[in-house]
Amino acid sequence: MARRKVGAVMVTRDEKLVGIFTERDVVFRVIALDLDVKSTLLADVMTPSPVTIDPGKSFGYALLLMHQNGFRHMPVTEDGKPVGMVSARHALDPDLEEFAAESHRREQIMREMK
Repeated sequence: MARRKVGAVMVTRDEKLVGIFTERDVVFRVIALDLDVKSTLLADVMTPSPVTIDPGKSFGYALLLMHQNGFRHMPVTEDGKPVGMVSARHALDPDLEEFAAESHRREQIMREMK
């Protein structure tokens, strides 16, 4: 992760996504518990079965899901196979406006349902 300068990696088995391992996992699930980084199994400290998004969904929707669920990375999968990763860091570009519009749209729907 450090070498590639990424904050998260997808964990696969037989080309299917089985988990995600993030920099926060390193801090809270390895370092904070004083686990040995060389002998700790990834399967023991990753987030299994992470929330994913389909590549056909909008970036704004992905950001909304990440915000609602409190995470900063979300795998993009197609038929269970990873095809990419969405990061909150990507929100630092013009698509942030799409996120705001999607959030507003969902709030409107929720108000109308009440």
